[in-house]
Amino acid sequence: MTKTLPLLRRELDIMPSPVPDQPGLLIRDPFRYTDQMVIVPPALVQGLSMLDGERTELDLKEFFVRLTNGDLRVAETVRHLVDTLRKGGFLESEEFHEMRDRKHREFAEAQERVPSHSGTGYPDEPEPLRLQLSEYGADPDAPGDDRLLAIAAPHVSPEGGYQSYAAAYRRLNPSYADKTFVILGTSHYGAPEKFGLTRKPYVTPFGPLPTDTQIVDQLAAQAPSAVTMEDYCHASEHSIEFQCVFLQHVLGRADVKAVPILCGPFAESLITGRAPETNDDVRRFFDALSELDAKFGERLVWVLGIDLAHIGARYGDEFHAEAEQGPLLETRRRDEERLARVCAADTEGFFELVKPDYDDLRWCGYSPVYTFMASLKRFRGTVLRYEQWNIDEQSVVSFTGMEFHRA
Repeated sequence: MTKTLPLLRRELDIMPSPVPDQPGLLIRDPFRYTDQMVIVPPALVQGLSMLDGERTELDLKEFFVRLTNGDLRVAETVRHLVDTLRKGGFLESEEFHEMRDRKHREFAEAQERVPSHSGTGYPDEPEPLRLQLSEYGADPDAPGDDRLLAIAAPHVSPEGGYQSYAAAYRRLNPSYADKTFVILGTSHYGAPEKFGLTRKPYVTPFGPLPTDTQIVDQLAAQAPSAVTMEDYCHASEHSIEFQCVFLQHVLGRADVKAVPILCGPFAESLITGRAPETNDDVRRFFDALSELDAKFGERLVWVLGIDLAHIGARYGDEFHAEAEQGPLLETRRRDEERLARVCAADTEGFFELVKPDYDDLRWCGYSPVYTFMASLKRFRGTVLRYEQWNIDEQSVVSFTGMEFHRA
């Protein structure tokens, strides 16, 4: 009797191969437990569904023999596929568990949160980075606005979202360099109804951005059951990293203080139809943020690292999405309807638009936006820019640049 094959990890990024001469599915690990990427050729793609934690290698071989009308030579190909996925850390195997435990231990012991997207999402040297951000329109010499409560900017690749990034970050100027920036970022892979904190400074090519550990410790003490301390998601998540880069560039210094908070999905609210704060842990964290604002209000500026809708083939839709065309015109209308509720600080109205059909627009910024609205309550917002961008030929992400003032 052959052993059951390990489960293909559920949290992997699986998408069409971007390599023209290597069609199939690209598999990569968003947690970066492994830096390897695998392209599964079209002939083997159907077999991935067999890696469900219940089938054996013999089951997989029999499946492919039937699929190839009795070609017994597929046995070696199947073995190679399973070995590649296992050794690469893509299966729930002993190899993966060792990789995961080692990475978690290394992050917990590290003194800094090192950049995970420099050299890919943006240049990894300070001068080329400064030049690129200036070309994007994020101007350190912009007059800005001295009365800001918050800004919202994308977390999509700066290459795709630079106009919305610039629209938001031009509202800041060096006069904010003595502020503490509370950064609410989307945790794409974090635990639902949890908030990931870290005391580590975020390092960018401009240098380390210190974390206000006094505030971090205060939040952890006030809502311990809602917090994941030294959340490993910080190690690979980009939604906060990109904000740190823009902050340091616009403010002209590397030692601006931040409070990086990763907001896990409010999955329970979409399942039950009840507001997120009906979960006691989530409510306690909102209360802790409200108290933080009451205590340090003039010292704080809030930053939301958010994207909006995710539409098209990459996200499970049965059509190819093109920005500002066809169905995406309705996406724009619905995005703008939600943003109007955000600008009006209408938390209940915003949730009423999000919850139907488990948020069919797939706003990955839902949890940071709602956290900000429910915690701050009294403000007014302005949409500075709204955009849609084809992240690939079949899929679109929408995003925005916004500013907020106290009501």
